[in-house]
Amino acid sequence: MPAVLWFRRDLRLADLPALLAAAEDDGEVLACYVLDPTLKASSGKRRLQYLYDALRDLQDSLDGRLLVARGDAKSVIPKLAKAIGAGSVHISEEHLPYGRRRDDAVREALQGDGRKSGEVELVATGSPYLVSPGRVTKGDGSPYKVFTPFYDAWRKHGWRKPAESGKKSARWIDPGDVKGVRAVEIPDLGVELDRPAGESGARRQWADFVEDGLADYGDDRNRPDLDGTSRMSAHLKFGTIHPRTLAADLGRGTGAQTYLRELAFRDFYASVVHEWPRSTWWNWNTAFDAIEVDDGREAKKSFEAWKAGKTGFPIVDAGMRQLAETGFMHNRVRMIVASFLVKDLHLPWQWGARWFLDQLVDGDMANNQHGWQWAAGCGTDAAPYFRVFNPTTQGKKFDPSGDYVKRWVPELRDVEDVHNLDRDRPDDYPQPIVDHKQERVEALRRYNAL
Repeated sequence: MPAVLWFRRDLRLADLPALLAAAEDDGEVLACYVLDPTLKASSGKRRLQYLYDALRDLQDSLDGRLLVARGDAKSVIPKLAKAIGAGSVHISEEHLPYGRRRDDAVREALQGDGRKSGEVELVATGSPYLVSPGRVTKGDGSPYKVFTPFYDAWRKHGWRKPAESGKKSARWIDPGDVKGVRAVEIPDLGVELDRPAGESGARRQWADFVEDGLADYGDDRNRPDLDGTSRMSAHLKFGTIHPRTLAADLGRGTGAQTYLRELAFRDFYASVVHEWPRSTWWNWNTAFDAIEVDDGREAKKSFEAWKAGKTGFPIVDAGMRQLAETGFMHNRVRMIVASFLVKDLHLPWQWGARWFLDQLVDGDMANNQHGWQWAAGCGTDAAPYFRVFNPTTQGKKFDPSGDYVKRWVPELRDVEDVHNLDRDRPDDYPQPIVDHKQERVEALRRYNAL
């Protein structure tokens, strides 16, 4: 019987177990993607542009044999299955809250259709992670709450080698032969991305990093003034490359092992959300529900200054402007600006997390939300509450020459020492909106009150 291969966060053909499962019985396969209005409403323009570009790349790889439809998946997918007489719909398993609810609804709808015209099974094979959430647990079966023991168990658990899949793995159904579901053109918002999207872009980006950046990754990854990161986060977010493909290229060098640890963090946060889905928007550590936060008129004014990169703190402003201009921010700087929001401005971490999801191309619910909770001290394995990043000290340490700040804050390009503006602050650059020393004391007072 024919099968439906429903793409979601796996927009590739290589290393795709769900593709092999769909083609296993040698039936024809319909490749499809459903443009979900709910996800569109929750995604910023750059993330949508990446999605659309990646879909075009996938469609080109399939010589046009990708059916793109618009609507609610629980309605569209059963219609597609019925239109081609499919016995199964194949997916990569989803572990984040919205995706799990959506898949449960589609599974139920397919079963309802099956009672009328034969069984249609929703088959989940593989996931977007090296090790699927729920598989790495303590000896008693309970989930890990701290990263280091998780990492040790994760490495011992191991993972499979990349799946040998590709365009030739299946006999693809021409979308033009499918009746009853209207195909739509892939949209184009006209937003320019700073890196190519899709599987072909991911492959090139990874090859360049392995050749030129991997060896020094352990030393350079914390330096926003250097091109020392892989920039693979958006590709991993949309599954245009699988982390197994990355892990297969990692050796035993310091840079490679440091990179592997970052992939483990991605799996760890996904496991946390899988186990505690409420933690996507609520404090994982509920003791922090009582923390005193600011939310009045002045708080909102400070929030707007933070979003605009006009706080008067150079490294913070550089990060926020990089985000606004490119949809990306260096990870070290993400930690700095997050600490500033929650511990200098005393604002809810959810405000910052929501803004990041709106702006970031790589906005991933598990990574983003728990990265923010790490900074706020309310998540699993979080930074100690008394750790308050000093933005000036952080700038001096990780952007010593000021090149990163000068790139994104043009008002400071002629300043010799951008991290010491006490006597050399340009008139067109704002004064600090807070006194860091005072706000650190206030932050500690609030945390101690818990």
